[in-house]
Amino acid sequence: MKTIEVVAAIIIRDGKIFATQRGYGEWKGWWEFPGGKIEPGECPQEALVREIREELDADIEVGELLETVEWDYPDFHLKMHCFICSLVSESVHLNEHEAAAWLTRETIRSVKWLPADEGILAKMEFNIVT
Repeated sequence: MKTIEVVAAIIIRDGKIFATQRGYGEWKGWWEFPGGKIEPGECPQEALVREIREELDADIEVGELLETVEWDYPDFHLKMHCFICSLVSESVHLNEHEAAAWLTRETIRSVKWLPADEGILAKMEFNIVT
């Protein structure tokens, strides 16, 4: 099975976590942490900065690695490096997503998460400060 290696930004601000709703593909309408594929020659942190600029027209500061999630989808194996991040500026523009939301500990499970992203929700609930 093919392995795809990606990065995800766990953006936290004021006790809330930023999530985006996919606007394309087989998983359209499902929610995820923004990010994407690591390009050849990039380290995960560089890939995450690039992906967030492309997807959200935003700059981030990449912090510590929260967790690397491994998940088997029907057609591929996903290896997702999840980093705690913060926005450098307040503005974001959705270039690829249908919607975005700042979720709290109480609302984090109110959206339909992609299976791999759902795998780290318990850690996120612990990290969200109310």
